[in-house]
Amino acid sequence: MRKLLLLALLAMAFVFESNAQSLQYKVITSVESIVPMGIGRSRIIEEKSPIDAKDFTTERTDGKKSKQSDVKRKDAKVSLFAETKLLNFYSIAGINFQNIASNDALISSKINALVTEGWELAFVTSAVESDSGKGDGKGIFITRYIFKKVN
Repeated sequence: MRKLLLLALLAMAFVFESNAQSLQYKVITSVESIVPMGIGRSRIIEEKSPIDAKDFTTERTDGKKSKQSDVKRKDAKVSLFAETKLLNFYSIAGINFQNIASNDALISSKINALVTEGWELAFVTSAVESDSGKGDGKGIFITRYIFKKVN
């Protein structure tokens, strides 16, 4: 009976220890320009000064009344972030595959550095706003890399 009780206590301690671990998430964003002739800006962006979303969240009391006017957009902007320069998808001759391969190497380097720091790539999501034809000349390819780490 004592052995069974001891075994149960050890099992409970293990369960409590594993539940005590918390997850932390980090988002890295790559923005790659698809502006013709390479005049756009492409970067990997990483925030360095986390903020609390609760400070910018309000609740509606009856579906209409909101205190969002009390929240200032300028207060939500972080001042400290890292920028890693990427190359643009287009050069003067059109799509530049060397630039794409170079960006892949830079993004891989960033991911590998974060993995070395203990982060695990959990999710990747991307979107594109492309050049819509003659006269537009605008577009970006954006990818969010979501990492997690057990604390």
